[in-house]
Amino acid sequence: MYKESNIQLSIVVPVYNAENTIEQLVELLHENIQLLKLTYEIILVDDRGPDNSWSVIKKICEIDLQVKALQLSRNFGQHPAITAGLEIASGNYVVVMDCDLQDRPDQIPKLYNHIITENLDIVLARRTQRQDSFTKRMSSKYFYKTLSYFTNTKQDASVANFGIYKSEAIKEVVKMGDVVRFFPLFIRWVGFDIGHLDIQHSSREDGGSNYTLRKLWNLALDNIISFSNKPLYMTINLGILIIFLSFIAIIFNLYKYYTGQIEIMGYASTIILFSFFFGVIIFILGVIGIYIAKIFDQVKARQVYIIREKLNL
Repeated sequence: MYKESNIQLSIVVPVYNAENTIEQLVELLHENIQLLKLTYEIILVDDRGPDNSWSVIKKICEIDLQVKALQLSRNFGQHPAITAGLEIASGNYVVVMDCDLQDRPDQIPKLYNHIITENLDIVLARRTQRQDSFTKRMSSKYFYKTLSYFTNTKQDASVANFGIYKSEAIKEVVKMGDVVRFFPLFIRWVGFDIGHLDIQHSSREDGGSNYTLRKLWNLALDNIISFSNKPLYMTINLGILIIFLSFIAIIFNLYKYYTGQIEIMGYASTIILFSFFFGVIIFILGVIGIYIAKIFDQVKARQVYIIREKLNL
């Protein structure tokens, strides 16, 4: 990665279910990046969606050598696909963006000029007016709030993958050996000088979001468990709280016993205590089990992605 190259700007685009938008996206990228008078490359990474995106990409690559493409062997997910694109990007600066035209190519010159004039390492595109449904905005908001709390990083629902990054920052992201990949979390974790730029955001051109509430929940859970040990500390705190409440309950029941307020001894309190503590034990074992499962996945050290085919590389 990042061998000697005359490429000044790389644009990495994970592609999923985008056969109706990918040609327009490439045209708009050429139109807007040429304004900067830079040498550049466009890297499309097909994450094996259910449509014919790869056929469209192949046609583009046959006539446009500035477009490079990877096809993964199966659907690995958006963030492993981004990682695959970052691995081959050779530009001094790298733009990461989605393929659905909500990330607007005409905002790239603004991002590039901002990172140059402000001498920053990273500029994140901030969507001040998101063109998404209310449900999508709310689910995204609480997803990032939860992620921020558990991973001790500052996440922002108005910021996603879209941004421009110096190659030095991208190198560090690529070197991270986590099996579970999440680009916005990684780019904040590596540090460097980060700035924000308010950009225009477009409505989705074709279809709906591929991130359902269930997928967002699974993504949050994967990243929390992979990136943070806070849930383990929370179970310890829960145990301490239970011990404290149990101690209070013992004192209270002793008081009732010695004042003659207990008529039938033991039955209800025993059932309640057993049910409560069994529930707590199962919860704690579940948290520990998830961590063990993630450790198991990590030590297997399997590839984050597998490339099936390359074009113009």
